[in-house]
Amino acid sequence: MACAPLSFAVFETDCAAEVERIGRHLRASLAGMHKRGVVVGLSGGVDSSVCAALAVRALGPGKVLGLLMPEQDSSAASADLGAQVAAQLGIRCETENIAPALAAIGCYRWRDDAIRVLFPAYGDGWKNKIVIAEGAAGKVHFFELVVQSPDGDTRRARLALREYLQIVAATNYKQRIRKTVEYFHADRLNYAVLGTPNRLEYDQGFFVKNGDGSADIKPIAHLYKTQVYALARHLGLPDAVCTAPPTTDTYSLPQGQDEFYFALPYAQMDLALWAHNHRRPAAELAQALGLSEEQAGSIYADIEAKRRGTRYLHMRPQLVEDALDTASLERA
Repeated sequence: MACAPLSFAVFETDCAAEVERIGRHLRASLAGMHKRGVVVGLSGGVDSSVCAALAVRALGPGKVLGLLMPEQDSSAASADLGAQVAAQLGIRCETENIAPALAAIGCYRWRDDAIRVLFPAYGDGWKNKIVIAEGAAGKVHFFELVVQSPDGDTRRARLALREYLQIVAATNYKQRIRKTVEYFHADRLNYAVLGTPNRLEYDQGFFVKNGDGSADIKPIAHLYKTQVYALARHLGLPDAVCTAPPTTDTYSLPQGQDEFYFALPYAQMDLALWAHNHRRPAAELAQALGLSEEQAGSIYADIEAKRRGTRYLHMRPQLVEDALDTASLERA
């Protein structure tokens, strides 16, 4: 039987049924963990907002704690929108400014030291971000550092591996400190921590190990980003959440996820991942997205390359032999 032409119709979802299914999973997971509720870090983005709304539907607002965790590079608009979501959902929401902890641990210092290798004048009042530099057919060749001086002058330069790794390692502190805060509140309340990656991020390793990749429950990891936006609209979340493009909110200059990591904007990347997962030929993806077959093939190759490169992020600690009586754990 011939397949239907590849289109965004593959993401059509019975949102009401999906909300109920996820709700059952949340309740069963908490019961199995003997936890009383959930903690979710609210970034103002669609993923964390949908996770919070799903938890409220499943558990009630009294069993959901939202956390706003700004730092010196994060957008004030993100915190404002996160607070708006919390207020709409009727959940408790606390603000933990993590900038002092990040400064004390060296996050900004290590990052700025690496930036000054390329731009010695970089200092107070400057802004930065990392972007991918793409070659023909969507292939990612290298990363560039973009900086902006206080007077608005923007410059960019190719990043050497050493400086790239140091900047990324320093900024990863942000996700790890946020997760530490989430687990503090989870421990004091006997709650579980919700993780917010969608399927695109989870599959392609767009998360920090022991940072935003760490959680007790990941309720939307099976949903493509397009489907998460559909759930946001179904759940009645603010228009600003339902229409905002995905950002990293990690660097001081505005940065889209497709600038830093993905080969395409999220909607097209969703379709590429779906097509690859369903073994649809590159020619079909090319036709659906208006690309050449060579470009589509390169996107498939990039998906596989990211899976190989980020496999480590999904791995459990490596043991010489199994040290747990798993049968006893399953009976507990």
